[in-house]
Amino acid sequence: MLGSFPPLRGVSGYCRELAAAMAALCPVEFISFRQMYPRFLYPGGGLADDPTLPDIRHPQLTVHRRLTWYDPAGWLRAGLTTKADLLHAQWWSLPLAPVYLAVCAAFKLRKKPVVFTVHNVLPHEKSTGYVAASRILFALGDHFIVHTEQGRRRLSARYSIPESRVSRIPHGNMDFHTATGGGTGNIRKTMGIASDERVVLLFGAIRPYKGIDTAIKAFAEVKKAQAGTRLVIAGKLWESWAPYDRLIRELGLGGHVTTVLDYIPSGEVHRFFAAADLVILPYHHFDSQSGIGNTAIAFRKPMIVSDVGGLPDLVADPGCVVPPQDASALARAILHCIQDPSRLKALSADADNISHKFSWPAIAKTTYLVYREVCKKL
Repeated sequence: MLGSFPPLRGVSGYCRELAAAMAALCPVEFISFRQMYPRFLYPGGGLADDPTLPDIRHPQLTVHRRLTWYDPAGWLRAGLTTKADLLHAQWWSLPLAPVYLAVCAAFKLRKKPVVFTVHNVLPHEKSTGYVAASRILFALGDHFIVHTEQGRRRLSARYSIPESRVSRIPHGNMDFHTATGGGTGNIRKTMGIASDERVVLLFGAIRPYKGIDTAIKAFAEVKKAQAGTRLVIAGKLWESWAPYDRLIRELGLGGHVTTVLDYIPSGEVHRFFAAADLVILPYHHFDSQSGIGNTAIAFRKPMIVSDVGGLPDLVADPGCVVPPQDASALARAILHCIQDPSRLKALSADADNISHKFSWPAIAKTTYLVYREVCKKL
């Protein structure tokens, strides 16, 4: 398996969970990085390790943290020396394209199959480079895994890949975030949030497609109808915060919006979800499932999502799925939840039921069947 592994960030949480689940079925050799990106390519200036991301030990899992962005010989060596029968590459980030091309090409030279999990069929922000790099990489792929049906259709259409070579396997629950660190009341107190406030959480990297503007406009409508509510926005900035700050001030929300505009270490994630009554994912566009959404499910949190990509798969109640970029619809959905404690309780029960659909052992079994079919064809 090729990807990022703790203490690196990237898709390390996903890779950790998948690799551990796969190791229960077959030996796994994980090829990871010591340094993924040159500093100047990462928004915010650098991609520091997260030592709070939990590592994992399994007798059938071996992790090699050897790859660096500046060592092409090391890329080829990684692809040429492993004894694995198949390479499963986790693809999500344009700057990694040269590394992935070398490792995947080395496998193909040895007549070993390559499977890609495509986390982002299309880039979140417009990028012809990502599409071009993906097209080159995918020429080396024997089979492809995506998380949603929309992603399956888009992958096939955009890259001319037969749908018979694309499997839909969902993103699993991010259960490792559910470590406890005190009661909700204590957590809220340390965050400066009143114990009787209704807290709406928007969590994750601050990027244009995430719908931060829609959330702020919706929250302004919520505040007019329901006192004692708070919007918490937490995540690393990938763009200027100035337009959002101006919008918050123009709408008179300054005292009712809490912001933590930095990367949230894995060991601190539970604090935000524990403090929240409701999680919102008001994305403008998307074609995958969401690690944030799967984290909310792990905490059994009620959730409202935009009707894009695989986000509707994360909720059971159609009333919790709203059109993208529709602040009024989002506000109505939020109010419908926070004004009715019994509804919040029912939505938490829904999240518990949905969590079983995204269990890692089931995902590993389906993935292993893909491996077997691919190997049979070669």
